[in-house]
Amino acid sequence: MADYSPHFSCLIDVGTCDKAARALALFHELRDADQDAGDPQVSGFCLSRQDAPEGSTLWIHDDEHGDVEAVIRFVLRLADDLDLTGLWGFQYALTCSRPRLDAFGGGAHAIDLGARKSIGWSSTQEWLAAALNGEDLHA
Repeated sequence: MADYSPHFSCLIDVGTCDKAARALALFHELRDADQDAGDPQVSGFCLSRQDAPEGSTLWIHDDEHGDVEAVIRFVLRLADDLDLTGLWGFQYALTCSRPRLDAFGGGAHAIDLGARKSIGWSSTQEWLAAALNGEDLHA
């Protein structure tokens, strides 16, 4: 049986050491609540401080089987709770444990933290299909 899995590893700078501590506390609070919930909020990724304990950069990465949508939900929640602004984004890879057609690819998401919304995304699979159909690749 084939095992399909998204993978990602990215950084988000939340601005201050205090905000980084609050982000980690929120993550652990949600993860603890997820153990009792049927619809987990932060499963499919890990969060840790990237730099020294006084730093503001957090590392988001998958824990074997990533959940791209969970990362987006969490980052939007962080933007709201920590009043983050600016643009942020991340890339992901889609992999498979066995060679399968249409099982590999990837994509990227861009988020406007201040507006609290996703502003765009890209999928390599959809891009390739459009390119092979002769569509405008830069549209």
